[in-house]
Amino acid sequence: MTRGVGGESPANVTTYLKGIDYPAKKDQLVQHAQQNGADSEVIEVLNNMPHQEYGNMADVMKGYGESRN
Repeated sequence: MTRGVGGESPANVTTYLKGIDYPAKKDQLVQHAQQNGADSEVIEVLNNMPHQEYGNMADVMKGYGESRN
């Protein structure tokens, strides 16, 4: 269930990634978000991000921005 604004918002993405250990690969981000109950919109955003290793949440937000373009 999304909270507040739409499911694809950066705030919702960060909510579902709380507690993940970095560095993390994209597949690990997706798995962690699924385990935290992320809805399909959040999972889709994560799946559309570049395949790479993310060192921290700032890297994730950069990938999030790239996936939106």
